[in-house]
Amino acid sequence: MRHRLPFARPSLLATAALALVLGPLAAVAQDQAPAKDPKAALEDHQSKSDNKYEPSLDNLAKDEGEVAAPGAPEGIPALTDAQYTEANKIYFERCAGCHGVLRNGATGKALTPDLTRELGFEYLQSFITYGSPAGMPNWGTSGELTQEQVDLMANYLLLDPAAPPEFGMKEMRDTWKVLVAPEDRPTKQENDWDLDNLFSVTLRDAGQIALIDGGSYEIKSVIDTGYAVHISRMSASGRYLFVIGRDAKINMIDLWMKEPATVAEIKIGAEARSIETSKMEGWEDKYAIAGAYWPPQYVIMDGETLEPKKIQSTRGMIYDEQEYHPEPRVAAILASHYRPEFIVNVKETGKILMVDYTDLKNLKTTEIEAERFLHDGGLDSTKRYFITAANARNKLVVIDTKEGKLVAISDTGGQTPHPGRGANFTHPTFGPVWATSHLGDDSVALIGTDPEGHPDQAWKIIDSFPALGGGSLFVKTHPKSKHLYVDATLNPEIEISGSVAVFDTTTMKGDGSDPEFKTLPLAELAGITEGQPRVVQGEFNKDGTEVWFSVWNGKDQTSAIVVVDDATLEVKHVIKDERLVTPTGKFNVYNTKGDIY
Repeated sequence: MRHRLPFARPSLLATAALALVLGPLAAVAQDQAPAKDPKAALEDHQSKSDNKYEPSLDNLAKDEGEVAAPGAPEGIPALTDAQYTEANKIYFERCAGCHGVLRNGATGKALTPDLTRELGFEYLQSFITYGSPAGMPNWGTSGELTQEQVDLMANYLLLDPAAPPEFGMKEMRDTWKVLVAPEDRPTKQENDWDLDNLFSVTLRDAGQIALIDGGSYEIKSVIDTGYAVHISRMSASGRYLFVIGRDAKINMIDLWMKEPATVAEIKIGAEARSIETSKMEGWEDKYAIAGAYWPPQYVIMDGETLEPKKIQSTRGMIYDEQEYHPEPRVAAILASHYRPEFIVNVKETGKILMVDYTDLKNLKTTEIEAERFLHDGGLDSTKRYFITAANARNKLVVIDTKEGKLVAISDTGGQTPHPGRGANFTHPTFGPVWATSHLGDDSVALIGTDPEGHPDQAWKIIDSFPALGGGSLFVKTHPKSKHLYVDATLNPEIEISGSVAVFDTTTMKGDGSDPEFKTLPLAELAGITEGQPRVVQGEFNKDGTEVWFSVWNGKDQTSAIVVVDDATLEVKHVIKDERLVTPTGKFNVYNTKGDIY
């Protein structure tokens, strides 16, 4: 395995600015580890960073009125209530996903007042402005935040964190609505849509999803949802589409209706990321489960109505230190194909929960000690093994969902693995493998997934090679494709963030040489030149012949979806529409239903 430089080369101006204002962090960018001294906590804070793809908790900004600003200690600038409200909203939309609601850190470092006051206003201002080589977005220089907002956020971080509310059964049921009762819904599909080849596309800043036909590229419908939908999941039957916003609002959409629409909705907290439905034979569509970032808990709901049935807190002890953590957030959730269980990642405690949903009154949970901080992941090609990133410790954790136990923990050799669901393909030398890219460097790591046919490579990192640059969020392939696509969405260089790397998996070797890749400048090919367009999250159509990418731009700028012919790597179609406001995630119904990736 080969080690790579951490991040793509910044522009000359950005490099100079980082060197001047970030001190130890700039040295880390050149593979120099920070020295260990009494200020190790601060230097460790400076070595990692945020991830723009992780908003939001905007309801804590209390849109219905201002939040009272806390008193400022001596020497710390005070904020007005209006300023504090604005800063709260920015923080919970842009920062809480990585730095935590209580600012205790996870993928991003802790931003508690004992650290931020030591760092000081100028450091925080510069860090927010220029970002970092390890994945912190350049909020100021990218134009996402104005100079006034950057200054506001630097002052805000010097104050004590806001105290978010709890959210229990009463609060959930107060938000729960059944808009169309199950008995009033269609008994068969009433539209002529090709549902298997339908795409659910997140329109992030619009608080909507677009349903787009995979054959005609027509936007069939735009449906209001929660803020910044994080994921779309399909019921086992393929009838119901579940989407969850970062504001923890769930929409359950019936695709059989003449005009598909929300038939039930609920909020399960203040901030969330994950939703899934039961898939075990005999339990299809029986239950849905959603996990919250705040409060730290998950809830099991009725699969036809979203009625909340069981709430379980994830607060508890960190697996290795055995110290209490007040904010163990729920990240990825998948449904097992081998047992009537949900697989629940608990970030901060480093535990994976196998939740048996056959008897909610006598809930049985297998708690597996894994690694911190658990984030996203997916199944291998057999759907037996769950592979997930513990991204702050640069590990991949493998769980046998059939046996319900830990199989392996492997170091990726890269910085901050971020696989999405990952990508399964057959390597010419190593056999079946699963791939992840990284936020903090340019590497792609492959782990062997064939314990019977290739036991010597099973659950080991068998290769690592460079792609375009750091800041990658997703890798993608398909069983019918010979290509592996790797984005670099959060890279600070426009040419890199607007492109995707494509590898031919059939020509990969096991001799230590780096595979070559082709760069597809998709933002340029889509004719988008304003702002800093970011190409993100490839998704294949049902047949595995086309892969769709979002060209994600500012909410007031032109965005697009680019359709690439997988055989020729030529752009086949560009979808532009004024309704495509900040498109990000895309989920094909057939592939999502079958966990095909």
